[in-house]
Amino acid sequence: MPGMTSHLKIDFVSDVSCPWCAVGLGSLEAALRRIAPDVTAELHFQPFELNPQMPPEGQDTFEHLSQKYGSTREQQAQSREMIRQRGAEVGFEFSPEGRPRIYNTFDAHRLLHWAELESPARQAALKKLLLKAYFTDRQNPSDHEVLVRLATEAGLDAARAREILASDEFARETRERERMYTDAGIHSVPAIIINDQHLISGGQSVEVFERALRQIAGAQPSTVAAA
Repeated sequence: MPGMTSHLKIDFVSDVSCPWCAVGLGSLEAALRRIAPDVTAELHFQPFELNPQMPPEGQDTFEHLSQKYGSTREQQAQSREMIRQRGAEVGFEFSPEGRPRIYNTFDAHRLLHWAELESPARQAALKKLLLKAYFTDRQNPSDHEVLVRLATEAGLDAARAREILASDEFARETRERERMYTDAGIHSVPAIIINDQHLISGGQSVEVFERALRQIAGAQPSTVAAA
């Protein structure tokens, strides 16, 4: 009905070491601002690990990307610049030097799982702080001291965060949730699932997100963009 507000449930499946996830989140949030207050959304961040076998010490970024994709330093620099520009368009700052190493992100996902139980707003705050710490400030998102500090900045309890990180608390729940999304066919991120049925894949533009969200909120049949 005209004048009615639609409310969307959005599951943002992503990794904190995924640059396109930072771009996609910036675009999605900009699109949500454009369609407010007619459409509101509840955002939940779901776990996905790009490198679940990554050892604690991590791996040099150039080495990792050249092994994974066969890319040269020049190709990586071009890709980094393109991502930096896309980030700037949605207000996310990537360090021009790029990230020095790729790290294991499982503990970050365990903290995000706990943060969601505390409050979706605090989970969102922690997610954004993690992305900034890694991509802007070139910090290690597997370092427990970094994680405790970011959790505290997000308004979460430092002692509780430290306790979780020192144990395997929320490991089973996080693994189960990761498996649920890979079993559903999600093998690249970001993957944005709206109302448990519509999928938008990739770091899309603000316009693509806005159009898709309006369409879904209007309950019209939707063909949603894929990267």
